Amino acid sequence: MKLRLLSIACLVLVSSCSKKETMEDGGIYITRSSCPQLGIPAGTGDVTMFDPQGSTDARAIDVVATITNLRGQCDETGVQINSTATFDVVATRRDAAQPRQVVLPFYNVVMQGGNRVVAKKIGAIALDFAAGSLRAQTSSRVVAQVDRAATGLPEDVRRELTRKRKTGDTDAAVDPLSDPKIRDAVARATFEHLIGFQLSQDQLRYNATR
Repeated sequence: MKLRLLSIACLVLVSSCSKKETMEDGGIYITRSSCPQLGIPAGTGDVTMFDPQGSTDARAIDVVATITNLRGQCDETGVQINSTATFDVVATRRDAAQPRQVVLPFYNVVMQGGNRVVAKKIGAIALDFAAGSLRAQTSSRVVAQVDRAATGLPEDVRRELTRKRKTGDTDAAVDPLSDPKIRDAVARATFEHLIGFQLSQDQLRYNATR
Protein backbone atom coordinates (compact mmCIF):
# COMPACT_ATOMS: atom_id res chain seq x y z
CA MET A 1 0.00 0.00 0.00
CA LYS A 2 1.59 3.26 -1.11
CA LEU A 3 0.36 6.27 0.81
CA ARG A 4 1.37 9.90 0.63
CA LEU A 5 2.25 11.49 3.95
CA LEU A 6 0.09 14.58 3.60
CA SER A 7 1.22 16.18 6.82
CA ILE A 8 4.86 16.58 5.78
CA ALA A 9 3.94 18.99 3.00
CA CYS A 10 2.76 21.70 5.41
CA LEU A 11 4.80 21.53 8.57
CA VAL A 12 6.54 24.33 10.37
CA LEU A 13 5.92 22.86 13.75
CA VAL A 14 5.76 22.72 17.40
CA SER A 15 4.45 19.31 18.52
CA SER A 16 2.47 16.53 16.21
CA CYS A 17 -1.11 17.72 13.54
CA SER A 18 -4.10 19.88 14.44
CA LYS A 19 -3.74 22.60 11.81
CA LYS A 20 -3.93 25.62 14.10
CA GLU A 21 -2.36 28.35 11.99
CA THR A 22 -1.17 31.71 13.30
CA MET A 23 0.69 34.64 11.72
CA GLU A 24 3.74 35.79 13.62
CA ASP A 25 6.51 38.14 12.46
CA GLY A 26 5.50 37.63 8.85
CA GLY A 27 5.56 33.81 8.95
CA ILE A 28 3.01 31.06 9.37
CA TYR A 29 3.28 28.69 12.32
CA ILE A 30 1.29 25.45 12.26
CA THR A 31 0.82 23.73 15.61
CA ARG A 32 0.56 19.96 15.41
CA SER A 33 -1.26 17.78 17.91
CA SER A 34 -0.23 14.25 18.85
CA CYS A 35 -3.36 12.77 17.28
CA PRO A 36 -3.02 10.64 14.15
CA GLN A 37 -4.58 11.91 10.95
CA LEU A 38 -7.78 10.05 10.06
CA GLY A 39 -8.46 8.95 6.51
CA ILE A 40 -9.52 6.39 3.91
CA PRO A 41 -6.68 5.45 1.52
CA ALA A 42 -7.50 5.86 -2.16
CA GLY A 43 -8.87 2.73 -3.78
CA THR A 44 -10.10 1.07 -0.57
CA GLY A 45 -13.20 3.12 0.27
CA ASP A 46 -15.39 1.17 -2.18
CA VAL A 47 -15.96 -2.49 -2.93
CA THR A 48 -17.78 -4.11 -5.85
CA MET A 49 -19.03 -7.69 -5.79
CA PHE A 50 -19.87 -9.56 -8.99
CA ASP A 51 -22.19 -12.43 -9.83
CA PRO A 52 -20.89 -14.56 -11.43
CA GLN A 53 -17.58 -14.17 -9.61
CA GLY A 54 -14.63 -13.44 -11.83
CA SER A 55 -16.64 -11.26 -14.20
CA THR A 56 -16.11 -7.50 -14.26
CA ASP A 57 -18.89 -6.78 -16.74
CA ALA A 58 -21.25 -3.99 -15.65
CA ARG A 59 -24.20 -6.35 -16.06
CA ALA A 60 -22.64 -8.72 -13.50
CA ILE A 61 -22.38 -6.14 -10.69
CA ASP A 62 -24.13 -7.67 -7.68
CA VAL A 63 -23.39 -5.36 -4.69
CA VAL A 64 -21.57 -2.02 -4.41
CA ALA A 65 -20.62 -0.65 -0.98
CA THR A 66 -18.97 2.60 0.07
CA ILE A 67 -17.46 3.85 3.33
CA THR A 68 -18.70 7.37 4.07
CA ASN A 69 -19.19 9.91 6.87
CA LEU A 70 -15.84 9.09 8.48
CA ARG A 71 -15.57 11.00 11.77
CA GLY A 72 -12.96 10.93 14.50
CA GLN A 73 -12.37 11.74 18.14
CA CYS A 74 -8.97 11.76 19.80
CA ASP A 75 -8.00 11.51 23.46
CA GLU A 76 -4.38 12.56 23.93
CA THR A 77 -4.43 12.95 27.72
CA GLY A 78 -2.70 9.69 28.57
CA VAL A 79 0.46 7.77 27.77
CA GLN A 80 -1.43 6.10 24.93
CA ILE A 81 -3.22 8.35 22.44
CA ASN A 82 -6.65 6.90 21.61
CA SER A 83 -8.12 7.65 18.19
CA THR A 84 -11.77 6.65 17.78
CA ALA A 85 -13.27 6.51 14.30
CA THR A 86 -16.93 6.10 13.38
CA PHE A 87 -18.15 5.59 9.84
CA ASP A 88 -21.13 4.52 7.77
CA VAL A 89 -21.26 1.91 5.04
CA VAL A 90 -23.87 2.41 2.34
CA ALA A 91 -24.59 -0.36 -0.17
CA THR A 92 -26.80 -1.03 -3.17
CA ARG A 93 -27.64 -4.35 -4.82
CA ARG A 94 -28.93 -5.56 -8.17
CA ASP A 95 -31.64 -7.99 -7.05
CA ALA A 96 -34.09 -6.76 -4.41
CA ALA A 97 -36.42 -9.76 -4.38
CA GLN A 98 -35.26 -11.53 -1.20
CA PRO A 99 -33.91 -10.36 2.19
CA ARG A 100 -30.15 -10.73 2.27
CA GLN A 101 -27.17 -10.13 4.54
CA VAL A 102 -23.80 -9.17 3.07
CA VAL A 103 -20.71 -9.25 5.32
CA LEU A 104 -17.73 -7.17 4.24
CA PRO A 105 -14.23 -7.24 5.79
CA PHE A 106 -12.49 -3.95 6.58
CA TYR A 107 -9.15 -2.93 8.06
CA ASN A 108 -8.25 -0.59 10.91
CA VAL A 109 -4.61 0.50 10.56
CA VAL A 110 -2.10 2.75 12.30
CA MET A 111 0.53 3.95 9.81
CA GLN A 112 3.80 5.65 10.76
CA GLY A 113 5.65 7.94 8.39
CA GLY A 114 3.31 7.18 5.50
CA ASN A 115 4.83 3.77 4.75
CA ARG A 116 5.11 1.64 7.90
CA VAL A 117 2.18 -0.29 9.35
CA VAL A 118 2.59 -0.40 13.14
CA ALA A 119 -0.80 -1.92 13.97
CA LYS A 120 -3.54 -3.56 11.93
CA LYS A 121 -6.84 -5.21 12.81
CA ILE A 122 -9.34 -6.82 10.47
CA GLY A 123 -13.03 -6.44 11.26
CA ALA A 124 -16.28 -7.28 9.51
CA ILE A 125 -19.40 -5.24 8.95
CA ALA A 126 -22.82 -6.71 8.10
CA LEU A 127 -25.34 -5.07 5.79
CA ASP A 128 -28.94 -6.28 5.96
CA PHE A 129 -31.08 -5.76 2.87
CA ALA A 130 -34.81 -5.97 3.48
CA ALA A 131 -37.01 -7.79 0.97
CA GLY A 132 -37.81 -5.39 -1.86
CA SER A 133 -35.05 -2.94 -0.91
CA LEU A 134 -32.11 -2.12 -3.16
CA ARG A 135 -30.28 -0.20 -0.44
CA ALA A 136 -28.82 -0.97 2.99
CA GLN A 137 -26.82 1.08 5.47
CA THR A 138 -25.03 0.43 8.74
CA SER A 139 -22.43 2.05 11.01
CA SER A 140 -19.30 0.95 12.83
CA ARG A 141 -16.87 2.25 15.43
CA VAL A 142 -13.17 1.37 15.82
CA VAL A 143 -10.33 2.47 18.08
CA ALA A 144 -6.59 2.74 17.44
CA GLN A 145 -3.75 3.60 19.82
CA VAL A 146 -0.47 5.44 19.33
CA ASP A 147 2.37 5.66 21.85
CA ARG A 148 2.61 9.32 22.83
CA ALA A 149 6.41 9.09 23.18
CA ALA A 150 6.69 8.18 19.50
CA THR A 151 4.95 11.39 18.36
CA GLY A 152 7.58 13.75 19.79
CA LEU A 153 10.35 15.44 17.84
CA PRO A 154 14.01 15.56 18.93
CA GLU A 155 14.91 18.90 20.46
CA ASP A 156 17.42 19.81 17.73
CA VAL A 157 14.82 19.12 15.06
CA ARG A 158 12.22 21.15 16.92
CA ARG A 159 14.63 24.09 17.22
CA GLU A 160 15.41 24.02 13.51
CA LEU A 161 11.74 23.90 12.52
CA THR A 162 10.70 26.74 14.81
CA ARG A 163 13.78 28.94 14.34
CA LYS A 164 12.87 32.45 13.19
CA ARG A 165 14.15 33.30 9.74
CA LYS A 166 14.55 36.89 8.56
CA THR A 167 14.28 38.23 5.05
CA GLY A 168 17.75 38.38 3.58
CA ASP A 169 19.11 35.41 5.52
CA THR A 170 20.80 32.92 3.21
CA ASP A 171 18.47 30.14 4.32
CA ALA A 172 15.31 32.24 4.69
CA ALA A 173 13.67 30.64 1.65
CA VAL A 174 14.98 27.12 2.28
CA ASP A 175 12.35 24.60 3.36
CA PRO A 176 13.73 22.90 6.50
CA LEU A 177 12.07 19.69 5.32
CA SER A 178 14.53 19.59 2.41
CA ASP A 179 17.06 18.35 4.99
CA PRO A 180 16.75 14.52 5.06
CA LYS A 181 17.42 14.46 8.82
CA ILE A 182 14.54 16.87 9.50
CA ARG A 183 12.23 15.20 7.01
CA ASP A 184 12.85 11.72 8.41
CA ALA A 185 12.36 12.87 12.01
CA VAL A 186 9.03 14.49 11.12
CA ALA A 187 7.94 11.34 9.26
CA ARG A 188 8.76 9.10 12.23
CA ALA A 189 6.72 11.35 14.54
CA THR A 190 3.69 11.48 12.21
CA PHE A 191 0.95 8.85 12.35
CA GLU A 192 -2.22 8.13 10.42
CA HIS A 193 -5.33 6.21 11.46
CA LEU A 194 -6.65 4.57 8.29
CA ILE A 195 -9.92 2.78 7.55
CA GLY A 196 -10.83 0.89 4.37
CA PHE A 197 -12.25 -2.30 2.92
CA GLN A 198 -9.95 -5.34 3.04
CA LEU A 199 -9.91 -6.02 -0.69
CA SER A 200 -8.57 -8.86 -2.79
CA GLN A 201 -6.01 -8.14 -5.49
CA ASP A 202 -8.76 -8.41 -8.11
CA GLN A 203 -10.92 -5.91 -6.22
CA LEU A 204 -8.02 -3.49 -5.84
CA ARG A 205 -7.26 -3.81 -9.55
CA TYR A 206 -10.90 -3.14 -10.44
CA ASN A 207 -11.00 -0.01 -8.26
CA ALA A 208 -7.80 1.27 -9.85
CA THR A 209 -8.87 0.73 -13.44
CA ARG A 210 -12.64 1.23 -13.58
